[in-house]
Amino acid sequence: MPPKGHEKTVRRSVPGLSSLPRPVYGRTESLPNRALTRRHSHPWVQLSYAISGVLEIQTSVGRFVAPPQRAVWIPAGVPHRVFSSPHTEMRSLYLDCSVTAWAAERCQVLEVSSLLRELIRSFSELPVEYTEDGPDGRLAQVVLDQLAAAPQVDLMLPLPHDVRLRQIYRSLNLHPEQHTTLGDWSGKLGVSEKTLSRLFLSDTGLTFRAWRQRLRLLSALPALEQGERVTDVALGCGYESTSAFINAFRQQFDSTPGEFFR
Repeated sequence: MPPKGHEKTVRRSVPGLSSLPRPVYGRTESLPNRALTRRHSHPWVQLSYAISGVLEIQTSVGRFVAPPQRAVWIPAGVPHRVFSSPHTEMRSLYLDCSVTAWAAERCQVLEVSSLLRELIRSFSELPVEYTEDGPDGRLAQVVLDQLAAAPQVDLMLPLPHDVRLRQIYRSLNLHPEQHTTLGDWSGKLGVSEKTLSRLFLSDTGLTFRAWRQRLRLLSALPALEQGERVTDVALGCGYESTSAFINAFRQQFDSTPGEFFR
């Protein structure tokens, strides 16, 4: 979801916290425009979550995408950039490492249940220095319990590291609708198609076809969340028909676009 076309992009500042006021700290922010932050890291865990809009967290490993039913878990010390679609309402959590000993030490996308969504929403309304040994502190603990139980979902696009594959990624990321084949790229980059195919599999764990399909589908999420017509989104992502797009979407997300955002 990097900046595209003529949409206005706002540089968003990184929160200037030297330490957390509480082991579980909630931060709210309204972002009317497409926004991004520079690459940075925190000495604490971050749960990047939005009740509306679509977030994308980019690390050296990949792009982690989170529509409202999902959130991105970012371990302490991991450099990352944050992209957000227009009209994003963030309800992020910052978590001291002392309360997340159970957590994975890698970025991942988590499923946000209806219960967890309402817990985060309620927690974000608490005062910054809430009373830890009262009801507010117990609410924070319930949030942690629900986060520990939240299942991981596959909304991540692995990024290639090979310089030739990076050229392909940059081009398709800006224009996912293009139909350039791996054979076409072979001629442009002066390397055999077989070599490019092998590099994609070893560098990303996916075939070029599967990787490009995932890139297209993840790129479609912000427009779908904004309520754009499925047909327009499908064509804008390079699909020749709405039915082909819906079939690919169902294969990736186990639901149609309408079911996914409902």
